[in-house]
Amino acid sequence: MHEARDIHTSMDIRPITPAYAVSPQIAPEDIPAIAAAGYTTILCNRPDVEVSAGLRADDIRRAAEAAGLTFVLNPVTHDGLNEEMVRLQTDTLVTSEGPVLAYCASGTRSSIVWSLGQAGHMATDDIIEATAKAGYELSGLRPRLDALARG
Repeated sequence: MHEARDIHTSMDIRPITPAYAVSPQIAPEDIPAIAAAGYTTILCNRPDVEVSAGLRADDIRRAAEAAGLTFVLNPVTHDGLNEEMVRLQTDTLVTSEGPVLAYCASGTRSSIVWSLGQAGHMATDDIIEATAKAGYELSGLRPRLDALARG
């Protein structure tokens, strides 16, 4: 398993696991530091309608690909979160050649989608603890995580 290195920048990157971290919105100028930290994939969980010009998915994609990183678009809204989005998030983690950095407005959606994808693979307590250590209190997801784990 590949792990990202700690980096000291103005970005707020919060590791959930050694191979997956979340962040609030990133900018194209953040990409070199993200690549230097060892991330190989950037996963965008933020729809373009929420951001201004210069921070849209294509702007981040161009910067990521120019730095040799993989870019995956999975625009999640709280109301529109579905199984397909969870599957894309999980598949991205499995197929990435190294650590994944997912971003949205605050990191919360990226944490929620990861959590839903881990249900049944990790204990619910471990999922909630991992996100809590990163600063995301998701204990309200417990019933949904438990239901997903039961299948």
